[in-house]
Amino acid sequence: MKAVPAWVTYSVYRVLLFAVPLTILLALQITWWIAALVAALIGVCLSYLFLRKPREQVARGLYEARHPVAETAHTDAESEDAAIDRAAGDALQRERQGE
Repeated sequence: MKAVPAWVTYSVYRVLLFAVPLTILLALQITWWIAALVAALIGVCLSYLFLRKPREQVARGLYEARHPVAETAHTDAESEDAAIDRAAGDALQRERQGE
């Protein structure tokens, strides 16, 4: 079974940390926009306090995606490089024969 990506887990936790306080505040019959603001503030604070490890995993994954360790070689790159080298070698050989 595949492991769940870190960004999915982190996103689900963040949504829950917003939705649960929002639901509680709306159940207490607080005005919806005030409840949404307070729930967002609570969600941000709780995620900052309790979701450090998932947040760091997501950040590390994003960094690794943007800065790969080794350049990936395209399958055509080697054949194109070989063709260019052959053409350069042929041109050099013709130049020497012409002298």
